[in-house]
Amino acid sequence: MYLNVYYFRCAAGTGSGHVLSIPPRPWFASSALVDPISKTFVAALEDFARRLKISVIQFRKGQRKDDIAAEQRKKFTKAEGVVFIGKAQEKTAGVPHRAPSE
Repeated sequence: MYLNVYYFRCAAGTGSGHVLSIPPRPWFASSALVDPISKTFVAALEDFARRLKISVIQFRKGQRKDDIAAEQRKKFTKAEGVVFIGKAQEKTAGVPHRAPSE
């Protein structure tokens, strides 16, 4: 089983505006608001991997993730568990956020 983590409401339309308008609701969306959220998530994930001795693999541009996963599964000797954690920078087009009418 693969698990991809996405925040659904960011994936469409003004999704980033929704996420970035969590109280205290700014009238504009700023990527600066995402930085502390991202850093906290990444630190927790890396701590989880370190504590459980799970490999963290940074995928390179153009690298086939399925091929890497197949290699890692061959090395995995446990009956069950997390085989590895893969990190990739996925880019998506966004729609500008509009401030609500006053």
